[in-house]
Amino acid sequence: MQRILIIGSPGAGKSTLARSLAERTGLPLHHLDQIHWLPGWVERDRDEERVVLDRLLAQDHWIIDGNYGSTLPQRIARADTVVWLDYPTALCLRRVLTRWWLYRSRSRPDMPADCPERIDLPFLHYVLTFRGAWAKRNAGALARFAGQTIRLRNSAQTQAWLAAL
Repeated sequence: MQRILIIGSPGAGKSTLARSLAERTGLPLHHLDQIHWLPGWVERDRDEERVVLDRLLAQDHWIIDGNYGSTLPQRIARADTVVWLDYPTALCLRRVLTRWWLYRSRSRPDMPADCPERIDLPFLHYVLTFRGAWAKRNAGALARFAGQTIRLRNSAQTQAWLAAL
């Protein structure tokens, strides 16, 4: 495991798992939200974002967490391991609401500066429909993946997997 991609619903715990993996493995950690967003919730220019991501993917060692479906094939092509947090929707929704409450007036550690946590109805809808919409997409993309796929369906499985590393 030298190039690890972590995917899953908002609230599944991608960033938390990524930090734990980085601590255990010493691999450099990159959050896609920090690549996509600039301070103040400004979206990075798409071409610039691709250049930044291409540079990162060219490296021999990394952990990347995040979804951003438009770059999923590009990231999977370079990964040797994909960890898919396929958690229940209700759990992810609860965690999203908890995260919003904890960070409502400040930026999370995995976000750029001046991006305080926010929540709105379209985002809640995205979380509620994510698992159904992305399950086929992820399964299709991963069907052609030659590396190791680790699909974790709950926190206990994730903790057991981490403990076994």
